[in-house]
Amino acid sequence: MKKYINILFVAGAACVLGLASMTAAAQMGGGAPSSSSSGSRDSGKSKAEKHYPNSSRTEPKNDMKDSDQKPLQKAIDELNGGDDAKAKEDMQKILDSSKSKYVQGVALQALANIAFNAQDYKGAIDYYKKLLELNSLNNDGHFDSMFNLVNAYVADEQYQAAMDELKVWREQGKHETADSYALEGNIDYRLEKYQDAVTAIKKAQSMTDKPKDSWNTILMASLSAGGKGGEAASVVEAQLAKDPNNKKLIHDALVVYVQAGANDKASALIEREQAQGLLTDESDYKLGAQLYDQADKPAKGAALLKEGLDKGVVKPTYDMYKLLGDSYALAQDDKNAIAAYTKASPMAKDGYVDYVRGNLMVQTDRAREGIDAIKQAIAKGGLKQPGQAYILLGDAYNQIDSMAEARAAWQKARAYPEAQKMADQRLGAGGQVKIKKKN
Repeated sequence: MKKYINILFVAGAACVLGLASMTAAAQMGGGAPSSSSSGSRDSGKSKAEKHYPNSSRTEPKNDMKDSDQKPLQKAIDELNGGDDAKAKEDMQKILDSSKSKYVQGVALQALANIAFNAQDYKGAIDYYKKLLELNSLNNDGHFDSMFNLVNAYVADEQYQAAMDELKVWREQGKHETADSYALEGNIDYRLEKYQDAVTAIKKAQSMTDKPKDSWNTILMASLSAGGKGGEAASVVEAQLAKDPNNKKLIHDALVVYVQAGANDKASALIEREQAQGLLTDESDYKLGAQLYDQADKPAKGAALLKEGLDKGVVKPTYDMYKLLGDSYALAQDDKNAIAAYTKASPMAKDGYVDYVRGNLMVQTDRAREGIDAIKQAIAKGGLKQPGQAYILLGDAYNQIDSMAEARAAWQKARAYPEAQKMADQRLGAGGQVKIKKKN
């Protein structure tokens, strides 16, 4: 969201940040700064029109000089025109050269917004903190920037700092909004204070006749995580009754059902989506497969994901083939799991899928193929327990009676603490190790 600043109302460039939409897995973060006009050199606004009429803060005097207006207007025009790079350059020049604290504050505000929109949250935090320390803008500009700082902390996953700053904003600004309580609920959820999150979200909803859908997502996630899955289900079911084909609500409901252990409800809802043609993009199939896996119905998850791949809706990527392989493996469909992992292998950046498919091959009398897969896993690296890969490689060689190669692999396994005991046991047994195979 771009920032529009008018030279007459330059002190209020940054306003309230909207709460970002959350995923069905209740992953939440801050949003990009929006803008409003709040204050000017001589705005003529009445006290009642200001955002923070009850603040105890004394507004500082605006010390902007006439000589500041032209370069500042130029930088603002660049910002409003979408040329963030040039605006950043010119705002930095203004910050470095202007003697006016007010103008420095405006520059810091603009630089903070630019950094936030570029997802440079640490940079945005630094600029906002300098702006607040400078203390040169009017109340609207000052406290709106403080609220933006809260969102920057959230985006940077500094949740306790965000909560601390939000309390200061509310205490000093003497201002309460539905958005601020929704943001508080967001932060409480991240801090695992689930009941506090529920209380904050319900207060936010009570303060407006147009509550945002994302607030319900936080509410349901907080209820579910706080052990109130039944109440969470009631919330989402009430929403679904009003809008039964709303995919976001369906996804939220699926997460709630799985977390509450209502696997039959989750399955029925996925099947309804499928029957009504509501599975229209890759994320739909991916979420469905993941939730089927979590609901102990991985065969259905694999079948659903395969349908998406066959239709071309799901792209044949590493992540999708890995998920397909994981689903088949959970369903104990080793043949199809190996096939899926084999398709993922050329796209893998580490040896995980090669190790897994190699392990499945060794357990299903395909040791010769397994040896090649395990060697690929070791060569690609990135394994959490590389010693186990050498144990498995030795076991594969042992299965085909290549004892010299088996012992060499087990000797290499000894170099890794997590595998040393197992390697010594195999070497001490003279290499005659029986591999437990799947039927």
